[in-house]
Amino acid sequence: MTMDKIQKYRYLKELKQLKREKLLREARDDFFSYCQLRIPDLYKSDRKYLKDLCQEFEEFMKSDDDIMLLNLPPRHAKSTTAGRFVEWELGKNPKLRVATGSYNEDMATDFSKDVRENIAEERVIDDQIVYTDIFPKAKLKQGSAAAKRWALQGSKLSYLATSPGGSATGKGFDLLIVDDVIKGIVEATNENELQKHWDWFTKQMLSRVEKGGKIIVIMTRWHSKDLAGRIIDEMPAMGYKLRVVIKKALLNEETHEMLCPDILSYEDFKKKRAAMGTAIANANYQQEPIDQKGRLYQKFQTYDKLPDNIIKIWNYTDTADKGADYLSSPVWAETSDHKAYIIDVLYTKEPMEVTENAHANMIARNKVNQVRIEGNNGGRGFKRNSERKAKEIGYYGAYWEDFHQSANKQSRILSNSAWVENNVYYPEDWALRWPEFYEAMTTYQREGKNAHDDAPDSITGIAETLQIQNPQSLEERMEAAKFFFG
Repeated sequence: MTMDKIQKYRYLKELKQLKREKLLREARDDFFSYCQLRIPDLYKSDRKYLKDLCQEFEEFMKSDDDIMLLNLPPRHAKSTTAGRFVEWELGKNPKLRVATGSYNEDMATDFSKDVRENIAEERVIDDQIVYTDIFPKAKLKQGSAAAKRWALQGSKLSYLATSPGGSATGKGFDLLIVDDVIKGIVEATNENELQKHWDWFTKQMLSRVEKGGKIIVIMTRWHSKDLAGRIIDEMPAMGYKLRVVIKKALLNEETHEMLCPDILSYEDFKKKRAAMGTAIANANYQQEPIDQKGRLYQKFQTYDKLPDNIIKIWNYTDTADKGADYLSSPVWAETSDHKAYIIDVLYTKEPMEVTENAHANMIARNKVNQVRIEGNNGGRGFKRNSERKAKEIGYYGAYWEDFHQSANKQSRILSNSAWVENNVYYPEDWALRWPEFYEAMTTYQREGKNAHDDAPDSITGIAETLQIQNPQSLEERMEAAKFFFG
């Protein structure tokens, strides 16, 4: 090798080393640079929202804010960024104590395991940059192999994974990350479950955060009373300073502008919205709680015990119009003040040969006094067969009728919605007993396309039935006459 070639080789080697040191220095000093170095395919320079997100994390730790709420669409790297942030903070301060909580301990443990394995990564090829190249002082303590509880050298406890059902008693933390404590719509719309999340956060986890400690809450905005909603509504009055970061997937419906079209295009978003329904899609991708924007029914009254003044047991059945529709058939108890207490529901896409048997059994099981079945779209045949099957199993206590429903379904649902809110009562556990029916009722939109209207239609049938039977005013009597005589 000639002297020129040797000098050129040394120059290129030094240049490469200088470039490497520059990358390492930038990764130590700037969080987005760290993410780019670790996952370059995700943290691209032209993804501005990720740059902004990393800056929010970094500024939050420097600020006097106590809690950062982070609401981002699915698959937009919110949890990934939070994991990289924990690594970055531990690298700068190996004495930092971190806890994460998720809707179950397995999820929290996976988060913990991912962080631990990135810190413990070993070099496979010479040019590879591993975590300890960036932060040489942050090394796993020998024997610290537990996935949900581990430490760095010089610390007793660096990381703990927990959940609303787990425990963090006796542990103190400098940084608490709560990542998705809600696992789905049934839990998201169950106020008892939401209260449990709040109790876990305020009574168990808050007391473990050390003075000057930070809290990051990452979640989809399902409900106005979810953990994020309660933090926004209640914690500023307690003296906590909040930083709220909201990123919506769809930025402009008219121009089809998306937060990051590489991750979610407008066409893909439209497909997801059509499949999920507007309300659930807006919660997941637009951070709009399902109990707020556009929902027809703003309140649902519940009961834990049936009242003593029941005068009659009814059933109203709306058979499926098309193959994709549901048969919706609630059984309710009418009280002397003409309120409706739902006691059973058949809500299914099963074919007639299945639903006729199920319906007959439900009528007998609940000792129904009167059955009303919409006669449209095969309803008359359904009525004949279900009545026959009920009598075959020995129940003769019901009066059966079918009738033709000619009024516009959407208009009927809208015009009766106030009566339904004020006069229909559901069991406290109705979300668990009839989850699909519950979802259909709680997400039904006042305007726009609804995936299904069978559940609201059948509950509207209850309103019409009781108002026809017990008209209280001239206006109601006129409406009853219209219903009977057209």
